[in-house]
This record gives sequence, C-alpha cells and structure tokens, in this order.
Amino acid sequence: MRIMIRVCIVGLGRTGKEIARVFLEQDDIKVVAAVCSAGSPKKGKDLGEVIGCGKTGILIDSCDNLQQIVFRTRPDVVVDFSNPEATIKNAKLFAKMKVNIVIGTTGFSKISMMKLFVLSRKYRNGIVYAPNITLGVNVLMLMSNLMANILSNYDFQVTEVHHKHKKDAPSGTAIKLANEIKKGLVSSGSDSSEIDVPINAVRAGGVVGKHEVMIVGEEDKIEISHESFSRKAFALGALRAVKFIYKKTGYFEMSDVLNLRKALNDYLEKEKSISKNRMMHYMDGKKGVHEEANQV
Repeated sequence: MRIMIRVCIVGLGRTGKEIARVFLEQDDIKVVAAVCSAGSPKKGKDLGEVIGCGKTGILIDSCDNLQQIVFRTRPDVVVDFSNPEATIKNAKLFAKMKVNIVIGTTGFSKISMMKLFVLSRKYRNGIVYAPNITLGVNVLMLMSNLMANILSNYDFQVTEVHHKHKKDAPSGTAIKLANEIKKGLVSSGSDSSEIDVPINAVRAGGVVGKHEVMIVGEEDKIEISHESFSRKAFALGALRAVKFIYKKTGYFEMSDVLNLRKALNDYLEKEKSISKNRMMHYMDGKKGVHEEANQV
C-alpha cells in the first residue's frame, strides 16, 4: 500500500511557493493546507492561483487560524518557511498537536534553536531544522569539514551572497558552514579559543543563494563553492526532509536526512577493498613471473 503524506505549507514567499509547486506534482504527497502571514492579501485565494498552476481546491488561510487548520486538515508534516518569530510560535503549537515539522526558516538565535530541540523532546514529535536544505550545500559542508581537518594550518573564510530582500545576514547556512570548519579544525588538534572563521555577507540583486569557502595557505589557495540557480533546489531538499521525518520522533538536521557521512564511509571502504584486490592481483602476477623465471 502506497504511503500518502499529508503536508501543510506555512509561508508562501518565493521559496514557499516553489515548494507548493513541487509538492503538488508528487504522487505520494498530498498538500492539505497552505498558510500565509496575518493580513496577507493571499488569504482566501486558491493556492493554484497564487503559484500560477490553475485551481487546486486548496484555499490559503491565515496563521491566525493555525489550530483550526490542523484540526480540520490533519497534516502529518508541516513545512515552515515563514520567519523566525512566527516559526518558533508555530512550532510550539505543532509540537503540542503531534505534527512533525520541517523548518527551512533562517535567522534564529541560539536560544531559539535550543527551543526547537527542547520542543521535540518535550512533546515527542519530529523536527528537521534545515536552513541548509539543498543536497549540494550539504556536500560543501562535509568537504569543508574534511579540508579543515586536513589543512589545519590554512586560513578559512566564508562568503555568502543572497538577493537584496533577504533580511538575515549572515545566512544560517553560512553560520553552519563556519561551524563545520571549526569542528574540523578542533578535531585536528587546533585550540578552539583561537579559531576565527570570518563570514562575509553580500545582499545584491536577485541572487538565489551562493556560498563559497576560501582556504588559503602560504603558497596556495583552494576555493569551493555552491550556488543555487533556482528555488527548486530548496523545494527538492524540503521534499526529502518531509519523507525522512514522516512518523519519526526527535530533533534532526539536514545532515541526518542525507546521511552523507555514511556515503563517505561507504566510499572509503569500497576504495579500500578495491586497493586490496588490486594489490593481491599484483602480488599474484609478481609471483607468476618469479615462477617462470625459475623454470628457465
């Protein structure tokens, strides 16, 4: 029997609308509600009208009516791309009502992030906190962590560029990147009190999102970067997060959803096995040559 995950989308800005478009195309996702901010002109409109895909039968409601919306539509998972203040308020309600949450909102304080963790423990629901929701940027984080561990005597710097309407700076992803670099440096033996990873934040034009890590030594430099060309990358990441958190309890991040460290470990084990087999073939060949030489 095919699982149909019931989803409520909170926040219908640029990313929220793209999430709605992608989710409506899925065979195993049913969008049961869409929620706009209080006083938004989107309230009462058909979701399809707002996202440009024709009638859907889903009327957008206001966040003022969240409790009634949850009772009426019974979502399994809420995807929240609203704003930090609203998200924390919403998360408490959803947690109490045993609804799992995928949070892509950025700009949280450390205290707010701790509140999300506490909510998942207190009410035993599932929360994915994912300001870094794309697959590509999570690969960038893993690479940055590894490079910091290997190149601990190099200097690291993060630069992020987003559209001029993005309010928080630096981005949540840039802060997470810097933290991954710090963890890599600490694991290599660096003194945590002496680690400084500067972050440059640029707000210009319509840039969807770009993150770059510069790694500079005395004699050379490495640059690695990730850039999203469209918000569909965010929507696809949100889709993976929804499928991951369905029926789960606990607090998770996108690294848990993607499990990239397992993928890296599996790759290294496979390479180790290939190298071992290659060496065995080499030794067998060398042994054969010696045997032929002795027969001459």
